Amino acid sequence: MTLRPFEQIVAEYGPMVLRVCRAVVGPADAEDAWSETFLAALKAYPALPEDARIEAWLVTIAHRKAIDAARAGSRRPVAVGRVPESGRALPGGRALHDGGNSPDDGTGPAAGTLQDAGEWDADLWNALKALPQRQRAAVAYHYLAGLPYKEIAAVTGGTTEAARRAAADGIKSLRNSYPRRSEEDERGERR
Repeated sequence: MTLRPFEQIVAEYGPMVLRVCRAVVGPADAEDAWSETFLAALKAYPALPEDARIEAWLVTIAHRKAIDAARAGSRRPVAVGRVPESGRALPGGRALHDGGNSPDDGTGPAAGTLQDAGEWDADLWNALKALPQRQRAAVAYHYLAGLPYKEIAAVTGGTTEAARRAAADGIKSLRNSYPRRSEEDERGERR
């Protein structure tokens, strides 16, 4: 049996890998991580064993590219709306305004965030971003990529039970921090 053309692999698994990248590295770096994942996969694809699970293989590559993106992100300068006169900045790259009393809220164009309302929910990303890295990865790999916990453990370097616990804890945290229903929904009205 021969391997399928790589174009078919990209077409079939590309959306799943993009969802995983968005959940793990965030919307701003997701497309770069996706591209890097498939570039690395293209190079390694001819040597892939015929019995390999392609989803798990791609998620493993995406996981490693996400780690690379996180490391690169920690070395990148943080964009601020306005450089403070005093040279003081708040955590998270927010700058103090001229008066020094209120921080830049990060809503301006220089905030360095991707505004893609049709494709990605910023509130969901903020809730995911608040999760510890292992929980965020376990939630993304299980619920977005559909990997079983055994394969998540192999990707993240833990046990099956630890992957299951991380995913459960992550979902519990998301349920508490990311409410799906608004007050109108509770009254039976649609948004």
